[in-house]
Parts: sequence; C-alpha cells; structure tokens
Amino acid sequence: MSVKSQYWLTNVKLECGYVYEESRITSTETEICSLFIEDGKITNILPGIVSEQDGEVVNANGLLALPAFEEMHIHIDKTYYGGPWKACTPVKSIFTRIHEEQTILPKQLETAKSRAEKMLQLLLENGATNIRTHCNIDPVIGLGNLEATIAALETYKDKLSAKIVAFPQHGLLRSNSVGLVKDAMRMGAHLVGGVDPATVDGNIEKSLNTIMDIAVEFDSDIDIHLHDADQLGTFTMKRLAALTEEAGWQGRVTISHALGLGDVSVEEAGEMAERLAALGIDITSTVPISRHVIPVPLLNHKGVKVSLGNDSITDHWSPFGTGDMLQKANCLAERFRWIDERSLGKALQFITGGKSILDDRGNRQWPKIGDEANIVFTEASCSAEVVARQTERCAVLYKGNVVAGSLEKTAINNLV
Repeated sequence: MSVKSQYWLTNVKLECGYVYEESRITSTETEICSLFIEDGKITNILPGIVSEQDGEVVNANGLLALPAFEEMHIHIDKTYYGGPWKACTPVKSIFTRIHEEQTILPKQLETAKSRAEKMLQLLLENGATNIRTHCNIDPVIGLGNLEATIAALETYKDKLSAKIVAFPQHGLLRSNSVGLVKDAMRMGAHLVGGVDPATVDGNIEKSLNTIMDIAVEFDSDIDIHLHDADQLGTFTMKRLAALTEEAGWQGRVTISHALGLGDVSVEEAGEMAERLAALGIDITSTVPISRHVIPVPLLNHKGVKVSLGNDSITDHWSPFGTGDMLQKANCLAERFRWIDERSLGKALQFITGGKSILDDRGNRQWPKIGDEANIVFTEASCSAEVVARQTERCAVLYKGNVVAGSLEKTAINNLV
C-alpha cells in the first residue's frame, strides 16, 4: 500500500464486549468498523463499512485489528541470525560468555548491520513496531556495534520506532567502560544500561551510582540487566529504588530480567513490587522456562508495568529466540495458566505497551481517536484466540502505512 496522508480503513473487525453465561465470560463480541487514518493517526471511528464515495478506502477484509506489538528487550547488534547455523557453546557462568565475546564480537562486526536489519525485518513481520535494543559498549568492540545498530535503525526509520540502550555487557566498572558509555550517549544511544552490579561489577553502590550519574548527566532513562538471584537480586533492586527516588528519576528506570523476584517469598516480592510501582520502575521479562519465573500477575496487580522481550535470536547466548512477541504472550499465559477468555486476551497488554483492547467489564479501550495507527491485522475471532493459537499476522501498519504483509484492495462497493 502506498503512503497516504489520509484514507478510510474499512471492514475492520474490532472487539466490542464480552458474552456472559451465568456470570462467566465465555466469548468476545466483535463488530465491523471503519477507521479514518490521517497523518498517521486514527482520527475517526465509525461502525460499519464506508464506501469509496466517502474518499480513498482500503479494505481490511474483516481481519481482526490489534495494537501493534512492542519488543522491549532485544540485542540486534550480536547475532547468528541471517548467517550460517551455529549452536551455542556450553558455559558455566556469565564470565565465560563475556570472555567468549572477545573473539566473537570483532568477527561479527562486518555483518553486524546486515544481520541487525534482518532481525528488524523478522520482528516487524511478526507485528512489532516499537523496539528497545541493548547494544554492546565495551573495550572489545568500542562503538562499532553502536554504529552498526544506528545504521540498521536508520534503514527502518519509516517502518518502526526504536531506542538504543548503551549496554556495558562486560561490566561498567569491571571493563572500565564509563567513558565509552558516555561516548555512546553522545553518539546517539537513548538509555543508560548496566549489568549485575554485584556479580559482574563487584560493587553494588558504586555501579548503581555511576549508572545514575551518567543518566542524570545525559538526562536519559535507565535499563539495567539484573540476573542476580534471591536476596542479592532484591537487595540490588532496593538500592536502585532508593537512588531513583533520590535522583528524582521516577518513571525513568527499567529492570530487565529481575530474576530475584522469582526466588523470594510472595510477601517479599509483594513488598518489592509496591516499592517499584510507587517509583514507576518497570520490569521487562523474557519469560524464561529454565528457572523460576518472576511473579508477573503479582507485579501487575501491584501496579508495576511489565513488558516482554525475546532477548536474543539464535546467538552465542541462546539458540531459542523466535522474534515473535505473540509467542512470548502465549508462553506467559501458559506459564500462569491464563486459560479463560478474558485472561488470554489480557495477556496482550504485556506486548503492546500496556494497551488493553477491552477493560474488565468489556468496554473498548483500544482503538481510540487520537491513537497512532500502529496496528496488527490477523485472521482470528478475538484476541484470546490470537494469544492461544498465535495466529498469522496478515498485515502490520506503522503510522497508517502497511510496513509488513498486505491489505488487498478488494472492491468496497460489493460490501455496502
């Protein structure tokens, strides 16, 4: 579909309520609507189908519309994807993997941009139009991976939005990367990253304070990898929370993985969740199946925003990434036994930036007039089916333009 400044998107299936049987939700109601797209936004929503007499019209062919997905934790700068198959080398610790990168990263630099672009295309075809990517900033590769990442994102600037985390994978303090991270921020990275202040950097206070100092200096948000387990993990979170409050950085901090929350008691996790929610500290999870999963329902109930990510797509860390956010929502629902109609559908909010199509009573929350026209179209009866069956993405819109798949220009006059 060519770029249009305004047009009608008609024959769109939207969810509009729940069907109840003896007070239990058994199915989801839908209706056919038309959306007026103007300058990349939805500026009108009408029931039914509009005709070509009403202006330029694109037929959505009765496909179900969903908010476009968000991939909130990925590393597009280091991957085997797009190259020959290669399995991972088993390792005993993160330090072995870091040592491995001293050889791998320089070898991958020549193909970093092209492989990153292939990853972006995969994510896009699967419905993600907003991406947060962590980019290695370390003495081994310097700013080389960042240059490749910026170039790849430039290629896709009209198809998706993205932010880059300056990520000192080898340890901000451990690898003496403070200066490099600052250079990365000057070069165009958007967020300040970090990794395991205790285990990797060996100094929780100094590591966290340095991360916060850089963030304040560049007026940037923070996204820190925190794999440390049990009370070591939650203690680090408490210290990060205290620094967040002290610096006035509420609503600007994300903890990726936060694995310690899956190891402690429900009571301790609940207290930590309340603290995180009060400070607007987000959590991003990959929904790992190889260890305890963080208590996503508890976090959500306490008001902590939780997002999902693939982390990697077949690289030296893991061969199991799919690049499909819907698969992550499916995994999350299965892990917590969200098997009823409403719970399945609500799982989408964890891959849409918190957007729910219906509220708990079945009132439509998305789309609304003024929303950006970032939409995934799929062949399904409702969002519950989408999550459970991981239905095919037929077309993806970004700011009103089809950027993956297609919407065929079927004659509208036969429908009205």
